[in-house]
Amino acid sequence: MRIRSLGVIDDAVVELSPGFTAVTGETGAGKTMVVTSLGLLLGGRADPALVRIGSKSAVVEGRIAVPAGAPAALRAEEAGAELEDGALLISRTISAEGRSRAHLGGRSVPVGLLGELADDLVAVHGQTDQQGLLRPARQRQALDRYAGDAVAAPLAKYEAAYGRLRAVTAELDELTTRARERAQEADLLRFGLDEIAAAEPRPGEDAELAAEAERLGHAEALASAASTGHRGLAGDPEDPEGVDAATLVAGAHRALEAVRSHDPALAALADRIGEIGILLSDVAGELAGYADDLDADPLRLAAVEERRAALAHLTRKYGEDIAGVLDWAERSAGRLTELEGDDDRIGELTAERDALRGELSELAQILTDARSEAAKRFADAVTAELAELAMPHARVSFDVRQTADPDGIEVGGRAVAFGATGVDEVELLLAPHPGAPPRPIAKGASGGELSRVMLAVEVVFAGSDPVPTYLFDEVDAGVGGKAAVEVGRRLARLAKSAQVVVVTHLPQVAAFADRHLVVEKTHEGSVTRSGVLAMEGEDRVRELSRMLAGQEDSELARAHAEELLEAARVSARRGGRPA
Repeated sequence: MRIRSLGVIDDAVVELSPGFTAVTGETGAGKTMVVTSLGLLLGGRADPALVRIGSKSAVVEGRIAVPAGAPAALRAEEAGAELEDGALLISRTISAEGRSRAHLGGRSVPVGLLGELADDLVAVHGQTDQQGLLRPARQRQALDRYAGDAVAAPLAKYEAAYGRLRAVTAELDELTTRARERAQEADLLRFGLDEIAAAEPRPGEDAELAAEAERLGHAEALASAASTGHRGLAGDPEDPEGVDAATLVAGAHRALEAVRSHDPALAALADRIGEIGILLSDVAGELAGYADDLDADPLRLAAVEERRAALAHLTRKYGEDIAGVLDWAERSAGRLTELEGDDDRIGELTAERDALRGELSELAQILTDARSEAAKRFADAVTAELAELAMPHARVSFDVRQTADPDGIEVGGRAVAFGATGVDEVELLLAPHPGAPPRPIAKGASGGELSRVMLAVEVVFAGSDPVPTYLFDEVDAGVGGKAAVEVGRRLARLAKSAQVVVVTHLPQVAAFADRHLVVEKTHEGSVTRSGVLAMEGEDRVRELSRMLAGQEDSELARAHAEELLEAARVSARRGGRPA
């Protein structure tokens, strides 16, 4: 990796061994930034506070070997990335303003893609992970992960059935607890639909009746106006001397017709006047018919007003007009059908709920059996690891238990509480020495013991779910003396099958590394390229002496450092076993 302007690091190159790499250095020198850098390359959250003061951005670049055909390689190629000599080039840039960019194999990619690749490339274990594993919920997740498909397959079915049961139960509760409100709603809908059905409104009837009422209410005025108009156009039979429009237009037409042959323009005007005469005759006839047909019956007007009042009663309650009333009736009829079908729906849901609870009971039993079997294998494997970490008499076990609940599901002949992951409560127990009762690891282990238990758990995970690289960030906290030597020896054995990177403060652990990197701080408080040094020969002895006694030139410390290195070399020749 190359790290630039990240935290206290100005510019540094970190060359990691294919086997076991130990990273050491004084407190505050920037060891943690090595872990942070790898996290950024694997899609970790970008915090602008990580950008070195005075820099515009921080950049981390890394080269990760990925075998052709591996899932990570295939996913990268799908994203358009190119592998270079069997390796992926990854870079991550964080600006001081908080913007983040990621590049993979020469292509700009979403940061989320790096996170997708991370699970197949690197497993990161730190003190935060250890604290998380103290919680029973995380221990259950760890056990499920260790069990593999034996738990994953039935758990997927269980989760689907559990989700459906929650939905069915919620709908049932809604139907039953709101039964009274729904009955009241149904009664109101029936009343409204009965009112509308009794009135039998027609689409557009309100507008038609309004027009008729307007006409009937002014029948006398309308008849008088029509008669006056007719007399003006066609004359009054009772007044033979009167002048009307039709007579005047007819006279004008005759006058023009008499001379039309002398001028085509005048002939055209004569034709137009003739058309006016025909139109006047038509209008006069329609006015006469209108006046004769006009119904001034007060009984009809009363009937129309009564009908309009009935329709207005509906529009006040159910819609702005009759169209709105009819639309309300259509929607309400559908809703009423739905409400009246609630009893049938309740029966269907009750039957489905009972079937789902039965299915969950069967799946929960399968999960319990699978977890119990995996718990024994997992506990035995962790106990064996502890024997190699200077805890030969410690015993680890899992408590897989259920809680009685009369409203739960039946598993193993009794009703027990159940949740989204089954009925099991899982807790990791430790008996540190013979005769000691098993207790939860958070209560039954000292700080040094807890670190070794967590390391043993992680090593067991490494065997069941291997990845190419493991990063341990000070997981040896609280460990010292012989236990620290055993931790280093176990990490060295893990490094025979994977790349292992350990950030540590223990010389007993660092002595087992194939490559020992020291992060040094300059007087300016930054780490430069030359500040990340590979320790070899005399330099490595001096660094181990510093870690042992705080004095690089102490003869006793140097002798102890050389002894540690020799013990590590002997152990390596013996396949990781102590001399």
